[in-house]
Amino acid sequence: MNKSDLIDAMAADAGISKVAAKAALESFTTHITSSLQKKEKVALVGFGTFSVSERAARSGRNPQTGATIQISAKNVAKFKAGAGLSDAVN
Repeated sequence: MNKSDLIDAMAADAGISKVAAKAALESFTTHITSSLQKKEKVALVGFGTFSVSERAARSGRNPQTGATIQISAKNVAKFKAGAGLSDAVN
C-alpha cells in the first residue's frame, strides 16, 4: 500500500472526500514529525509508539575500498508496535 492507496482507503472508511483524507494524513505526518523533532514520544494506544533514539558515533568500513571511515552520531526515528498491532499481524 502506498500513500495514494491509504488516502483512498481513509476516504472510503470515513465517508469523506479524498481531499479531506489527504489533508488529514498530511496533518498526521506533520504533527508526528514535529513531535519527534522535539524528541517527544508519540504513543497511540493499541497501535504503537514513535520515538527518537540517539545513535552514537562509530567506525565503519567502505565496502568498495575496505577503508575504515568514521560514521558520525545522529538521531534516528523508531517505531515500536503496540499489542493490538502485534496481535493483528500474528
